Amino acid sequence: MEVKALTPIRETVEKRAELPDLRDVFLCHAWADRLEDATKLYDLLKARSVSVWFSEKDIPLGSSFLREIDRGLAKSRIGIVLVTPALLLRLPTGGVADRELSALLATDQLVPIIHNTTYDALRNVSPLLASRNGLSTGEDTLAGVADKLADLVAT
Repeated sequence: MEVKALTPIRETVEKRAELPDLRDVFLCHAWADRLEDATKLYDLLKARSVSVWFSEKDIPLGSSFLREIDRGLAKSRIGIVLVTPALLLRLPTGGVADRELSALLATDQLVPIIHNTTYDALRNVSPLLASRNGLSTGEDTLAGVADKLADLVAT
């Protein structure tokens, strides 16, 4: 998928660029992915000068977890959802990633990143998320996905 196919999201990115203290990307992920896949994607994006809101880096000790996530969502140009087998198992049970996804689905700033799974598997768990145009590591490397996301938020 080419970045130009994400035109409605690009328009939202450009509109939100004026907000103060803004991050380029909010990274939604399953808790189980935080130390490996989510951190790898975070590092790849940071290496491309993309500012990322990532719970592992942005929630201070002693603060309200959900309140900090709420602030991160409000101050991000786009949200990406790292869709992995762990996320697919977790979404039906609720939890923090499910709340983040609910907030992101209400916007035009959501890009699913399919990693080590398929759109068909996602469709069985979240037809709304599966209906969004996104990127897949089945078609590209995680580094290639990071390149495309960096191009999307470049203004």
